[in-house]
Amino acid sequence: MTADASGRRPLPRVIAIANQKGGVGKTTTTVNLGACLAELGYRTLLVDLDPQGNASTGLGIDNRGLDTSMYHVLLHEAPLENCIEPTAIKGLFIAPASLDLAGAEIELVSVIGREYLLRNAVNAVAADYDYVLIDCPPSLGLLTVNGLNAAQEVLVPIQCEYYALEGLGQLLRNVDLVKRKLNPTLEVSTIVCVMYDARTKLADQVVKEVRDHFGDKVCKTVVPRTVRLSEAPSFGQPIITFDTASRGASAYRNVAKEVSGGPAKRTR
Repeated sequence: MTADASGRRPLPRVIAIANQKGGVGKTTTTVNLGACLAELGYRTLLVDLDPQGNASTGLGIDNRGLDTSMYHVLLHEAPLENCIEPTAIKGLFIAPASLDLAGAEIELVSVIGREYLLRNAVNAVAADYDYVLIDCPPSLGLLTVNGLNAAQEVLVPIQCEYYALEGLGQLLRNVDLVKRKLNPTLEVSTIVCVMYDARTKLADQVVKEVRDHFGDKVCKTVVPRTVRLSEAPSFGQPIITFDTASRGASAYRNVAKEVSGGPAKRTR
């Protein structure tokens, strides 16, 4: 990471990717945004907080039998740096989830300072990265609270389908609650419209409704629903390596440019 004029390394942008609904492209967005940010030259860490571990397997990490995973970081005070694994993408790293994380919601209830565990862990490695992306589970429990409390920003993927905004109000209320009680700098910074099907009028109507409601927070790029995006995780690859010339790869590259503020690579 480059130093500023004072010689100090700037802290990374820590972004929680959250949506309490399942099947809305949250993990797909996390994995592919992370890969595209790394491709742009940003050193990026992906933190998998979802007990399903799909972000981990989607980047080729076998999350069975891991010596150290996010479960150990949150419940056994293992340093986050001990958990981090490199991926096949240069500049992209992942802190994987294991199935043990499924029991963490219950185990965390009795832990003192439970809402700050991930924040403390991320702060310990922050200087090594430009971006930290946190893949939150599709729920509003203690794991998601940890993700929101560790982040500066929230990115919300919204599928271009009926009931797209269903449950979003509750997510925004929880973001506001975390902001008031735990993390006063937290903001919903980005909305990404995903699973866009140009063949339907409904998709256009949903995008218009989201843009009318959230304004400039909505990415100009919409991510299409494609078979190749669906296939890539089963091969343990992000879309930019699985099918680099596909519409999905082009869309997520553009989303990464919008999130990062431009296409220029950062000098390392």
